[in-house]
Amino acid sequence: MLGKLLARYTRPMWPLVVAVVVFQLAQSVASLLLPTLNADIIDEGVVTGDIEVIWSTGGVMLIVSAVQIVCAIIAVWFGSRLATSVGRDLRADLFHRVVAFSQREVGQFGAPSLITRNTNDVQQVQMLVQVSATLMISAPMLAIGGIIMAVRQDAGLSWLMAVSVPALLIIVGLIVVRMVPAFTLMQRRIDRVNQILREQLTGIRVIRAFVREREERARFSGASEDVMATALRAGNLMALMFPAVMLVMNLSSVAVIWFGAWEVQEAGVEIGTLFAFLNYMMQILMGVMMATFMFVMIPRAAVCATRIGEVLETGPSVAAPAAPVVPLGPEGRIEFDHVGFAYPGAEEPVLHDVTFTVAPGTTTAVIGSTGSGKTTLVGLVPRLFDVTAGTVRVDGVDVRDIDPDDLWRRIGLVPQRAFLFSGTVASNLRYGNGEASDLELWEALDTAQARDFVEAMPGQLEAPIAQGGTNVSGGQRQRLAIARALVKNPGIQIFDDSFSALDLQTDAALRRALDTRLPGTTRLVVAQRVSTIQGADQIIVLEHGRIVGMGRHDELRRTCQTYREIVESQLAAEATA
Repeated sequence: MLGKLLARYTRPMWPLVVAVVVFQLAQSVASLLLPTLNADIIDEGVVTGDIEVIWSTGGVMLIVSAVQIVCAIIAVWFGSRLATSVGRDLRADLFHRVVAFSQREVGQFGAPSLITRNTNDVQQVQMLVQVSATLMISAPMLAIGGIIMAVRQDAGLSWLMAVSVPALLIIVGLIVVRMVPAFTLMQRRIDRVNQILREQLTGIRVIRAFVREREERARFSGASEDVMATALRAGNLMALMFPAVMLVMNLSSVAVIWFGAWEVQEAGVEIGTLFAFLNYMMQILMGVMMATFMFVMIPRAAVCATRIGEVLETGPSVAAPAAPVVPLGPEGRIEFDHVGFAYPGAEEPVLHDVTFTVAPGTTTAVIGSTGSGKTTLVGLVPRLFDVTAGTVRVDGVDVRDIDPDDLWRRIGLVPQRAFLFSGTVASNLRYGNGEASDLELWEALDTAQARDFVEAMPGQLEAPIAQGGTNVSGGQRQRLAIARALVKNPGIQIFDDSFSALDLQTDAALRRALDTRLPGTTRLVVAQRVSTIQGADQIIVLEHGRIVGMGRHDELRRTCQTYREIVESQLAAEATA
């Protein structure tokens, strides 16, 4: 997977790859020339006392060294550009794929894991590209070129390379093999830390309300200690690698000097040749050691690449049709035709044979006990997920045959849990219509019964909103979310239990404003309070995912036992209060 991923993202940037290769080759050739030039200075200049040879050869060495330094700097610069470009494109593709996911895929991977894959995992792959772009040419060139040049200098000592290089490769290989499972486990445990941290930040009020700070600290500490233990295991293996490499290099140096001294004494080998062989031997081992940097990073990057590939290769279950159909007009008609839905892996479907029609310009309310499938039902209209049986149609066309952008333009959704983005009141309201004027924003706020508190905020429309809307109350956040949907001015409005955070007076005023100012809009409302929906044109009663009653308020009180029980329980609760 790692090779496939790198090929996919480096192929469009071949000029950078070519530049890295060219300058790495030039740097490596310069490095291989220096030991030979050094041998010439020793044998032809230092030993004989020829100053002219020392100056001339030394000048060439300075020029070669300057070329080596310049090429190394340029190669690293191009390598950095290549690595950051790969990281940029990889993050962008991951982000666009995750944004295209339905709730099914997000639940399959989990939000903490998706965040880790788009940050930490991409960073590991980017670091590997950076190191590879710096060493992928120079390391093998130094090793292979060093072997050739060393044999040319002294073939009698070549057997030392046949011992030291395989020994080094075996040591590195054994260590790397043991590092792979450690890095795999580490990424999973990092996911766990992110998951716990997100839960604690989101549920901080619940934690404090139930006095669970100590337990949550212990849970986070346990996850952190698991990461630490895995990191220590991988770190110990990594720390073992470099002493092992240095041990082989130092033993090789001692062996070259030991056996080379005998050759100088008995075979008449020149001292410069011996030093050149020693330098080439060090270059060979240095090339192998440089390659170990990549070997150390490859296991973790391979694990990360596999995790990234899982996301990129997972297609969204809610996909755009190959030949989208455009509905004839924005009528606002919604039809459920024998609809069923089951979550992946669930034993029982959430919805069973649901059939009803929402006429254009009318209000249909959905009520039922907790877990009856109300939110799932309204989520099928904007294709938050697709039906597993039957058909959902908008304006006479199956929603699966409509281009998602066209479908979403027709629908304004206020989710069960109102969410605001960091920015200002205006930027949140313009989320669905970036061209909306300030007058349109105030009209939507007025309809959503939010004008009073927005006018009281410093800056009014430019008042800051924190991430998630945490600097406003739950009721204010709910009304701003409703106003955001109204600014979009869609033909169909879906309110998924959007009035639960409002008091009865505000709830009634908001519904009157909707009826007065948006009379032709089709509304699908999920509610818990009977007072919120009793004026609806049609009320659907759900129980265990099935429709057990359908009609107006007075009719259902006479004919539907489930609805009657809901009404009586709420009347009893109000009387008790």
